[in-house]
Amino acid sequence: MEHPVTWTGLIGIPHGDWEYFAIGMLVMGILLLLGLRARSALAKDTAIVPDDTLTARNVFELLVEMVGGLADSVIGHGAAKYVPLLSTFFIFILFCNFMGLLPGFTPPTSDFDITLALGVVSFLAFNYYGFKAQGAAYLKHFMGPILWLAPLMIVLELVGTLVRPVSLGLRLFGNMFGDHLVLEIFTSLTKVGVPVVFYMLGTLVSVIQAFVFTLLSMIYIALAVAHHDDEHAEHAH
Repeated sequence: MEHPVTWTGLIGIPHGDWEYFAIGMLVMGILLLLGLRARSALAKDTAIVPDDTLTARNVFELLVEMVGGLADSVIGHGAAKYVPLLSTFFIFILFCNFMGLLPGFTPPTSDFDITLALGVVSFLAFNYYGFKAQGAAYLKHFMGPILWLAPLMIVLELVGTLVRPVSLGLRLFGNMFGDHLVLEIFTSLTKVGVPVVFYMLGTLVSVIQAFVFTLLSMIYIALAVAHHDDEHAEHAH
C-alpha cells in the first residue's frame, strides 16, 4: 500500500521510525509550551479564579483532576503522589493519538517502539513505587498467599510481571495502528462524507486507549504498593 503524503515527508523525513520519532518530539514540544503557559497562569494572584475561556490551564486542570479522581478510587490513600506520572501518560498518549486525526500526520502511538517504551516506563515506575513503599517486603508479592506454593508462584508472578510492558505496548500499538489504517483507507476511498464517521470513531478510540493505558498503569501501581498482609486479608475474606 502506498503511503500518503505527510508533513514529515515534505521536509525530508522518511516514513518509518524517524517519522514517528519526529512527531512524538513535536507532541512533547507542544505539551511543554502549553504546560509552561498553564504554569504561568497558575502563578498569577488571580489563579484561584477559573478562566472564562478555554485555555491551556483549564484543559490541563480538567485532565489532571480527572486522572486524580480516578487514582483516588483505584489506588486509595496517597494516590496524589502518583498523579503527575499518570497524568503525563494520559495527556501525552491522548495528544499522540489525536495527531493521527490531523491530515498529513501519523500518530506516534501507531509505532510499537514508542508504545513499548511507554510500557517499559510504566513497568519501571510501578516496581520502583513498590520497592519504595515496602522495601524488600515488596518481593513477597511474587510468593503468593500460600508458602508451599511459593516456588511455582514466583515463576508465574515473574512471567506475568515481565509481560506487562509488552502487553501495554502491544494493546496501544495494535488499536492505534488499526484505527489509523482504517481511517486512512476510507479517507482515500470516499474523500467526503463517510470519513467523518470514522473521524468520530477515531476520536473515541484515541480517548479510550489513552484511558486504558493510564488505568492499567494505575492498577499496577495499586497492586505494587499494596501491603502483602492486606492481600492475605483479602484472600481470606
